[in-house]
Amino acid sequence: MRLTWVDIVSMEVKSIMSANGKTESAEAIARREEIVEAARELFEERGLAHTTVKDIADRVGVTRSLFYHYFPDKDAVTEAVLDAYIEEFREMVGHWNEGREPGNVRKALHDCIRMLRRGVFDKGQFRSDLIRNENASLYLVFSARSAEVLARYLTETTAVDYERFHELDIENVYDMFYMLIVGMVGYVRSHPDAPDELLENLIAQTLHLDLDNEALTAEAETGWHKATAGAKVSVTYGATAL
Repeated sequence: MRLTWVDIVSMEVKSIMSANGKTESAEAIARREEIVEAARELFEERGLAHTTVKDIADRVGVTRSLFYHYFPDKDAVTEAVLDAYIEEFREMVGHWNEGREPGNVRKALHDCIRMLRRGVFDKGQFRSDLIRNENASLYLVFSARSAEVLARYLTETTAVDYERFHELDIENVYDMFYMLIVGMVGYVRSHPDAPDELLENLIAQTLHLDLDNEALTAEAETGWHKATAGAKVSVTYGATAL
Protein backbone atom coordinates (compact mmCIF):
# COMPACT_ATOMS: atom_id res chain seq x y z
CA MET A 1 0.00 0.00 0.00
CA ARG A 2 1.39 3.40 -1.04
CA LEU A 3 1.48 5.95 1.76
CA THR A 4 0.89 9.65 1.18
CA TRP A 5 2.84 12.40 2.88
CA VAL A 6 -0.22 13.10 5.03
CA ASP A 7 -0.20 9.50 6.18
CA ILE A 8 3.51 9.61 6.94
CA VAL A 9 3.30 12.83 8.96
CA SER A 10 0.28 11.51 10.83
CA MET A 11 2.08 8.26 11.58
CA GLU A 12 5.18 10.07 12.81
CA VAL A 13 3.20 12.31 15.15
CA LYS A 14 1.06 9.50 16.50
CA SER A 15 3.99 7.14 16.86
CA ILE A 16 5.62 9.44 19.40
CA MET A 17 3.05 8.71 22.09
CA SER A 18 -0.06 6.55 22.03
CA ALA A 19 -3.12 7.01 24.18
CA ASN A 20 -1.58 5.08 27.10
CA GLY A 21 1.65 7.07 26.96
CA LYS A 22 3.78 4.40 25.27
CA THR A 23 5.52 4.51 21.94
CA GLU A 24 3.26 3.10 19.24
CA SER A 25 4.39 -0.07 17.51
CA ALA A 26 4.85 -0.62 13.80
CA GLU A 27 1.97 -3.08 13.95
CA ALA A 28 -0.34 -0.42 15.37
CA ILE A 29 0.69 2.04 12.67
CA ALA A 30 0.03 -0.54 9.98
CA ARG A 31 -3.37 -1.33 11.50
CA ARG A 32 -4.39 2.31 11.39
CA GLU A 33 -3.50 2.48 7.72
CA GLU A 34 -5.52 -0.69 7.05
CA ILE A 35 -8.55 0.95 8.63
CA VAL A 36 -8.17 4.06 6.48
CA GLU A 37 -7.78 2.01 3.32
CA ALA A 38 -10.81 -0.14 4.19
CA ALA A 39 -12.91 2.95 4.84
CA ARG A 40 -11.86 4.41 1.52
CA GLU A 41 -12.78 1.24 -0.36
CA LEU A 42 -16.18 1.06 1.30
CA PHE A 43 -16.93 4.73 0.69
CA GLU A 44 -16.28 4.15 -3.00
CA GLU A 45 -18.32 0.94 -3.11
CA ARG A 46 -21.31 1.89 -0.99
CA GLY A 47 -21.13 5.62 -0.46
CA LEU A 48 -20.48 7.57 2.71
CA ALA A 49 -24.00 7.40 4.13
CA HIS A 50 -24.29 3.63 3.66
CA THR A 51 -20.99 2.75 5.36
CA THR A 52 -20.90 2.19 9.11
CA VAL A 53 -18.11 1.74 11.62
CA LYS A 54 -19.09 -1.93 11.81
CA ASP A 55 -18.69 -2.25 8.03
CA ILE A 56 -15.18 -0.80 8.24
CA ALA A 57 -14.21 -2.99 11.19
CA ASP A 58 -15.55 -6.08 9.44
CA ARG A 59 -13.63 -5.26 6.26
CA VAL A 60 -10.36 -5.03 8.22
CA GLY A 61 -11.22 -8.03 10.40
CA VAL A 62 -11.16 -6.25 13.75
CA THR A 63 -13.72 -5.47 16.45
CA ARG A 64 -15.46 -2.12 16.70
CA SER A 65 -13.73 -1.51 20.03
CA LEU A 66 -10.36 -1.84 18.30
CA PHE A 67 -11.51 0.59 15.60
CA TYR A 68 -12.28 3.15 18.33
CA HIS A 69 -8.77 2.65 19.71
CA TYR A 70 -7.46 4.32 16.53
CA PHE A 71 -10.29 6.65 15.56
CA PRO A 72 -12.86 8.23 17.91
CA ASP A 73 -15.66 8.01 15.32
CA LYS A 74 -16.53 7.63 11.66
CA ASP A 75 -15.92 11.33 11.02
CA ALA A 76 -12.28 10.99 12.10
CA VAL A 77 -11.53 8.16 9.67
CA THR A 78 -13.44 10.03 6.96
CA GLU A 79 -11.12 13.00 7.40
CA ALA A 80 -8.14 10.65 7.08
CA VAL A 81 -9.59 9.42 3.78
CA LEU A 82 -10.06 13.03 2.69
CA ASP A 83 -6.38 13.73 3.38
CA ALA A 84 -5.40 10.83 1.13
CA TYR A 85 -7.53 12.20 -1.71
CA ILE A 86 -6.08 15.67 -1.23
CA GLU A 87 -2.52 14.35 -1.44
CA GLU A 88 -3.37 12.49 -4.65
CA PHE A 89 -4.77 15.73 -6.05
CA ARG A 90 -1.57 17.55 -5.09
CA GLU A 91 0.42 14.88 -6.91
CA MET A 92 -1.75 15.45 -10.00
CA VAL A 93 -0.98 19.15 -9.79
CA GLY A 94 2.69 18.30 -9.53
CA HIS A 95 2.56 16.21 -12.71
CA TRP A 96 0.67 19.00 -14.45
CA ASN A 97 3.25 21.57 -13.36
CA GLU A 98 6.21 19.44 -14.48
CA GLY A 99 4.57 18.69 -17.84
CA ARG A 100 3.70 22.27 -18.81
CA GLU A 101 4.97 23.38 -22.23
CA PRO A 102 7.33 26.36 -21.97
CA GLY A 103 5.39 29.58 -22.48
CA ASN A 104 2.14 27.88 -23.49
CA VAL A 105 -0.09 29.49 -20.87
CA ARG A 106 -3.30 28.73 -22.72
CA LYS A 107 -2.60 25.00 -22.87
CA ALA A 108 -1.57 25.03 -19.20
CA LEU A 109 -4.94 26.60 -18.37
CA HIS A 110 -6.81 24.07 -20.48
CA ASP A 111 -5.01 21.14 -18.85
CA CYS A 112 -5.53 22.70 -15.42
CA ILE A 113 -9.32 22.71 -15.83
CA ARG A 114 -9.35 19.09 -16.96
CA MET A 115 -7.22 18.20 -13.95
CA LEU A 116 -9.60 20.07 -11.63
CA ARG A 117 -12.60 18.16 -12.90
CA ARG A 118 -10.79 14.83 -12.67
CA GLY A 119 -9.18 15.40 -9.29
CA VAL A 120 -12.13 16.92 -7.42
CA PHE A 121 -15.24 15.81 -9.28
CA ASP A 122 -14.32 12.36 -10.50
CA LYS A 123 -17.23 9.95 -10.81
CA GLY A 124 -16.16 7.92 -7.80
CA GLN A 125 -18.90 7.43 -5.22
CA PHE A 126 -17.05 9.15 -2.38
CA ARG A 127 -16.33 12.32 -4.32
CA SER A 128 -19.88 12.31 -5.64
CA ASP A 129 -21.07 12.21 -2.03
CA LEU A 130 -19.00 15.31 -1.25
CA ILE A 131 -21.11 17.50 -3.51
CA ARG A 132 -24.39 16.48 -1.86
CA ASN A 133 -26.01 19.09 0.35
CA GLU A 134 -26.24 16.72 3.32
CA ASN A 135 -22.43 16.51 3.33
CA ALA A 136 -21.90 20.27 3.21
CA SER A 137 -19.71 20.36 6.33
CA LEU A 138 -17.50 17.58 4.99
CA TYR A 139 -17.24 19.38 1.66
CA LEU A 140 -16.10 22.54 3.44
CA VAL A 141 -13.33 20.59 5.17
CA PHE A 142 -12.25 19.10 1.84
CA SER A 143 -12.35 22.49 0.11
CA ALA A 144 -10.34 24.27 2.81
CA ARG A 145 -7.67 21.56 3.10
CA SER A 146 -7.34 21.24 -0.67
CA ALA A 147 -6.97 24.99 -1.06
CA GLU A 148 -4.31 25.18 1.65
CA VAL A 149 -2.16 22.38 0.23
CA LEU A 150 -2.51 23.37 -3.43
CA ALA A 151 -2.14 27.12 -2.89
CA ARG A 152 1.13 26.61 -1.07
CA TYR A 153 2.42 24.27 -3.77
CA LEU A 154 1.45 26.62 -6.62
CA THR A 155 2.93 29.62 -4.82
CA GLU A 156 6.28 27.87 -4.38
CA THR A 157 6.48 26.36 -7.89
CA THR A 158 4.21 27.49 -10.72
CA ALA A 159 4.06 31.13 -9.66
CA VAL A 160 7.85 31.30 -9.37
CA ASP A 161 8.27 29.87 -12.88
CA TYR A 162 5.67 32.23 -14.34
CA GLU A 163 7.29 35.30 -12.77
CA ARG A 164 10.58 34.61 -14.56
CA PHE A 165 9.02 35.58 -17.89
CA HIS A 166 5.90 37.58 -17.02
CA GLU A 167 4.87 40.28 -14.64
CA LEU A 168 3.01 38.68 -11.75
CA ASP A 169 0.49 41.39 -10.95
CA ILE A 170 -0.55 39.89 -7.60
CA GLU A 171 0.52 41.15 -4.18
CA ASN A 172 -0.59 38.26 -1.99
CA VAL A 173 0.06 35.22 -4.17
CA TYR A 174 -0.75 32.48 -1.67
CA ASP A 175 -3.97 34.14 -0.55
CA MET A 176 -5.05 34.72 -4.14
CA PHE A 177 -4.46 31.07 -5.04
CA TYR A 178 -6.30 29.96 -1.92
CA MET A 179 -9.37 32.06 -2.69
CA LEU A 180 -9.27 31.07 -6.37
CA ILE A 181 -9.15 27.34 -5.58
CA VAL A 182 -12.00 27.56 -3.07
CA GLY A 183 -14.01 29.65 -5.52
CA MET A 184 -13.39 27.38 -8.51
CA VAL A 185 -14.21 24.22 -6.60
CA GLY A 186 -17.40 25.81 -5.27
CA TYR A 187 -18.38 27.14 -8.69
CA VAL A 188 -17.89 23.80 -10.44
CA ARG A 189 -19.76 22.09 -7.61
CA SER A 190 -22.82 24.27 -8.23
CA HIS A 191 -22.30 24.61 -12.02
CA PRO A 192 -21.04 21.18 -13.16
CA ASP A 193 -21.95 21.91 -16.79
CA ALA A 194 -19.98 25.15 -17.02
CA PRO A 195 -17.84 25.05 -20.19
CA ASP A 196 -14.08 24.70 -19.79
CA GLU A 197 -13.50 27.88 -21.78
CA LEU A 198 -15.46 29.90 -19.22
CA LEU A 199 -13.46 28.44 -16.34
CA GLU A 200 -10.19 29.13 -18.17
CA ASN A 201 -11.21 32.77 -18.69
CA LEU A 202 -12.17 33.15 -15.04
CA ILE A 203 -8.75 31.94 -13.92
CA ALA A 204 -6.90 34.07 -16.48
CA GLN A 205 -8.82 37.21 -15.47
CA THR A 206 -8.43 36.58 -11.74
CA LEU A 207 -4.66 36.02 -11.96
CA HIS A 208 -4.09 38.67 -14.66
CA LEU A 209 -2.30 36.10 -16.78
CA ASP A 210 -0.33 37.29 -19.79
CA LEU A 211 -1.69 35.33 -22.76
CA ASP A 212 0.02 37.48 -25.42
CA ASN A 213 3.38 36.90 -27.12
CA GLU A 214 3.43 33.24 -26.11
CA ALA A 215 5.86 32.30 -28.87
CA LEU A 216 8.47 34.74 -27.58
CA THR A 217 7.87 33.63 -24.02
CA ALA A 218 8.22 29.97 -24.99
CA GLU A 219 11.53 30.67 -26.71
CA ALA A 220 12.84 32.56 -23.69
CA GLU A 221 11.68 29.92 -21.22
CA THR A 222 13.09 27.08 -23.29
CA GLY A 223 16.44 28.87 -23.40
CA TRP A 224 16.33 29.36 -19.64
CA HIS A 225 15.64 25.67 -19.02
CA LYS A 226 18.53 24.70 -21.32
CA ALA A 227 20.84 27.10 -19.53
CA THR A 228 19.90 25.79 -16.08
CA ALA A 229 20.26 22.21 -17.29
CA GLY A 230 23.73 23.03 -18.60
CA ALA A 231 24.64 24.63 -15.31
CA LYS A 232 23.57 21.49 -13.43
CA VAL A 233 25.73 19.35 -15.72
CA SER A 234 28.71 21.63 -15.14
CA VAL A 235 28.25 21.53 -11.39
CA THR A 236 27.92 17.75 -11.44
CA TYR A 237 31.05 17.39 -13.59
CA GLY A 238 32.98 19.75 -11.36
CA ALA A 239 31.93 17.88 -8.24
CA THR A 240 32.94 14.59 -9.84
CA ALA A 241 36.33 15.97 -10.80
CA LEU A 242 36.93 17.08 -7.23
